[in-house]
Amino acid sequence: MFGINGGELVIILVLAVLVIGPERLPGYAEQLATVVRRAKVFLVDAKEKVSEELGPEVADVDWAQLDPRRYDPRRIVRDALLEDTVLDPRTQDQRPRPTKTGGPANRPGRVPQGSAAAPEPAPERLPVGVPAPFDAEAT
Repeated sequence: MFGINGGELVIILVLAVLVIGPERLPGYAEQLATVVRRAKVFLVDAKEKVSEELGPEVADVDWAQLDPRRYDPRRIVRDALLEDTVLDPRTQDQRPRPTKTGGPANRPGRVPQGSAAAPEPAPERLPVGVPAPFDAEAT
């Protein structure tokens, strides 16, 4: 409860009795009990209203699964890295790729001889001093 152990709670209660005084302490305790009861009623009503507004389909949601303390960063990264992996070469993009001469490296529907899929050509290096292309919409 708020990171307070039993000994600290006793010290706080003794200080409250000394500061507030034994005459006014029962009145403050009654006010505190009233506030706690009202807060409890308010939370129960709010929970019921939310359940009514969202409908029965929300009752099927497993809220414990969405708890951020249950997330494993290693699993999230592993799933994200394996998500886009293409293991079947037949599903790779078969669009024509330009070569150094400007013509297509392969035509649609044509598979290069000797392999199921042509290896990606190595990207051309930029001359020294030329800045890399920047896409402002990618960030």
